[in-house]
Amino acid sequence: MADAIKFVPLFPLLGVIVNALLSTQSAQTRQRLSGWVAVVAAALSFVAALVVAFDYPGVLGGRAFTDVEVYRWLDFPGSLISIPVAFRIDGLSLVMTLIVTGVGTLIHIFSVGYMKGDPRFGRFFIYLNLFLFSMLLLVLANNYVLMFVGWEGVGLCSYLLIGYYFEKVSAAQAGKKAFLINRVGDF
Repeated sequence: MADAIKFVPLFPLLGVIVNALLSTQSAQTRQRLSGWVAVVAAALSFVAALVVAFDYPGVLGGRAFTDVEVYRWLDFPGSLISIPVAFRIDGLSLVMTLIVTGVGTLIHIFSVGYMKGDPRFGRFFIYLNLFLFSMLLLVLANNYVLMFVGWEGVGLCSYLLIGYYFEKVSAAQAGKKAFLINRVGDF
């Protein structure tokens, strides 16, 4: 059942893709479907995380860890450099995965009602699912390169979500400030 960990970040990524495809539909279709596509993606991710948690009860006690490789991302033949897309299942990553997917699902559900009637409804849920995907990459990565991709994805999504109402000067400035603070913090 170690393969279930692959679905934890996959569902939010699929939510991003489906909602991006829905963005070509009419405003009424986007309003009706985008939020629930994102909620279902987040909820399925939480269910997959629960499956992993129940499959590895010893991991929560801190006794063991498992690495699950999805595929080789960067593999340079004839050299020692090989960077996989792989996820580590250990006590900390599993608890963080359960928190991120559980709370993320609740935030998605709340956002459906809160964002109702917004003209860029679908775009918001693309950003929200992308944030969830990036956060899961960050907490599940078993190497620093993949963790960095997750970290930068979280920074990008923070900028996009904080500055979502970019036509308001205060939101645009807050988004820029978050971006700059993130860059300074990274440095």
